[in-house]
Amino acid sequence: MEARRLLWLAAAVCWAVAVARCDPQVPCYFIFGDSLVDNGNNNYIVSLARANYPPYGIDFAGGPSGRFTNGLTTVDVIAQLLGFDDFIPPFAATSGDQLLGGANFASAAAGIRAETGQQLGGRIPFAGQVQNYQTAVATLVSILGDQDTASDHLSRCIFSVGLGSNDYLNNYFMPAFYNTGSRFTPEQFADALIADYRRYLQVLYNYGARKVVMIGVGQVGCSPNELARYSADGATCVGRIDGAIQMFNRRLVGLVDEFNALPGAHFTFINAYNIFADILANAASYGFTVTNAGCCGVGRNNGQVTCLPYQAPCANRDQHIFWDAFHPSEAANIIVGRRSHRAQSPNDVYPMDISTLASI
Repeated sequence: MEARRLLWLAAAVCWAVAVARCDPQVPCYFIFGDSLVDNGNNNYIVSLARANYPPYGIDFAGGPSGRFTNGLTTVDVIAQLLGFDDFIPPFAATSGDQLLGGANFASAAAGIRAETGQQLGGRIPFAGQVQNYQTAVATLVSILGDQDTASDHLSRCIFSVGLGSNDYLNNYFMPAFYNTGSRFTPEQFADALIADYRRYLQVLYNYGARKVVMIGVGQVGCSPNELARYSADGATCVGRIDGAIQMFNRRLVGLVDEFNALPGAHFTFINAYNIFADILANAASYGFTVTNAGCCGVGRNNGQVTCLPYQAPCANRDQHIFWDAFHPSEAANIIVGRRSHRAQSPNDVYPMDISTLASI
């Protein structure tokens, strides 16, 4: 697969330039998010939001793992480009010294708001992920011997946070289950989300996070699921969804400036919306031939948009931007991950890309 071959070439160059040995550029990587980056945490809870069955993982070395795609997620790509030999493990399957290298706290169906995704059953919202991180920090203090040593270790790590998609798709724009769409204007809802986001980021900072990547919400109004739900006029994207998401993303950029005023803080924003919009607009140049349909057959149950179990997916997976009705294919994830790590355009990041952040 061409996309994966280019990724490994980029990773090899990254490792060769960054270090004389094969040590990662940072000692650990902590990940917070939703199904776009969940790599197995939801396997351990009762939830409809699970991806631990075929055809998920059809192109992943370990087979189905809980990743909501055919192969690598964006954070898998970033971990490779940072020089990690292995993927960052899910917190639910991590213990002891493993935490020295980081953990993935992400949970499918999770949102910034506690109620988001509740129609899908169990999930770990942002507050719960932060609580799990606090537990991990206590373990690290025990392993490293004292708080100062743990704080120094954490200050050199990369933290990435990518939440908000479900707060729109499985909350604000789902009136059958939630009343937020009638209670808040889009501006008010973005403000409410940012207030919660700020509070949880402050906890991460208080518990040692200094190099923090805030991943914006992508152009999810263009996903096959949202087009099927809202657009019957041939449009390629649902404007009112993407417009609301852009309001949220602009406020995230403001949070970057707020937190960078704190001592030792280096926060940055990944403009996933811009990156994904570029992929959609220039699909052919990236090798994509299908932009508006997933590669696997999906079932819809209370907002569930995941692949039907054991059904054979399409053969031309690298030519599909979307894997299922919402989640990108590995080929798309590789592009987003690479551009997050090393910006292709000045509009990709603010104020710096992940490779620059790692070197600080």
